[in-house]
Amino acid sequence: MLDMKRHFSKSIGRSGAPLHFAAHSHHPWPDVTFAAQQRYWIDSAELLDRKWEKIFAEVIPKARTHVARTLSLPEPKTVVFAPNTHSLLLRLLSATHGLPKHNVLATDSEFHSFTRQMNRLAEDELVNLVVVPVEPFATFKDRFIAALKERDDWDVVWLSHVFFNSGYIVPLDDVREILAAIEWEGTFAVIDGYHAFMAMPVDLSQIAPRAFYIAGGYKYAMAGEGACFMHCPPGYGERPRDTGWYAEFGALEAARGDVVAYGKDASRFSGATFDPSGLYRLNAVMDWLAAEKVDVAAASAHCTALKLHFLKRLATAKAPIDARQLILADPAACGRFLTFRTEDAGRLDDELAKRNIIVDHRDDRLRVGFGIYQNQADVDRLVDALRALA
Repeated sequence: MLDMKRHFSKSIGRSGAPLHFAAHSHHPWPDVTFAAQQRYWIDSAELLDRKWEKIFAEVIPKARTHVARTLSLPEPKTVVFAPNTHSLLLRLLSATHGLPKHNVLATDSEFHSFTRQMNRLAEDELVNLVVVPVEPFATFKDRFIAALKERDDWDVVWLSHVFFNSGYIVPLDDVREILAAIEWEGTFAVIDGYHAFMAMPVDLSQIAPRAFYIAGGYKYAMAGEGACFMHCPPGYGERPRDTGWYAEFGALEAARGDVVAYGKDASRFSGATFDPSGLYRLNAVMDWLAAEKVDVAAASAHCTALKLHFLKRLATAKAPIDARQLILADPAACGRFLTFRTEDAGRLDDELAKRNIIVDHRDDRLRVGFGIYQNQADVDRLVDALRALA
């Protein structure tokens, strides 16, 4: 197993730090991000106006390369960055053909900003939203494709790669089958990869020409806020209506007359001035992992071993949760967290917090997340605390 705890001395390694089992929520930052944040401040102070030259010439291309390599994308220039995924969602909607009303197919388990935004647009009949329940998992793909086949003019087809409220992974073979079932070439197919990026090995090489892929650095990439990104397949959304002046930077020529110019790569989805410190942190994390020779597969294997150890200890602990309450029975076949269905989810979350232990819950689902900063001794402490609650 990996031994990475020493690299988190300023977060979970400090005196009095909580025992943290919510890597899927707010991942602790490794120490290298502190120096990266300082580097951004120094660049801003010393380079002044010219800091943007460095950011666009060095920081962004490096971050693009890291993302493209991690996801096996054929070209780094298909990656664009944004402060959050919500802004990318709005930019995508503004680029579709579906005005004044969008036809959107999604699931009942998408991230909160997406669900809230779609529901609000549906209130004003700006979106025709069709939602497919994710459960039961065994039939999800077939039911989603059946809903997809009900019309041939979807503007957006949106689904998560790993669902946030269960950890269920949609296999890439299923994703490819779903993409193949989309009849209209103008449909924007969007995969939310926030709980997959840096959590498990992902190879997008085969679907990169057809699907958008949205994720960010807040969770398993350990880079914090402000480092969200989107892979943009060529030929889709060439002129978003929601557009900032950075979207013109990649244009071969400036706008002429009443024609607004756009970059020919993913920069066409760019916004305007933003805080780039998250990209400094993202690059620092990626460089650090490379230097430590820790790839996504190794990190994923470490976390799976911790999940298995947790369940083994739970089996004899007489704790208030056990494997029978798992939404997904196979810990190796779900995301970086285990999800237990229990009416006591909120109470257990609160009781553990009183003991300086962080997990989280969504309604009746208690989520326990795992990261490379943990070891088996941390798992044992968590099980002992749960046993005490019983």
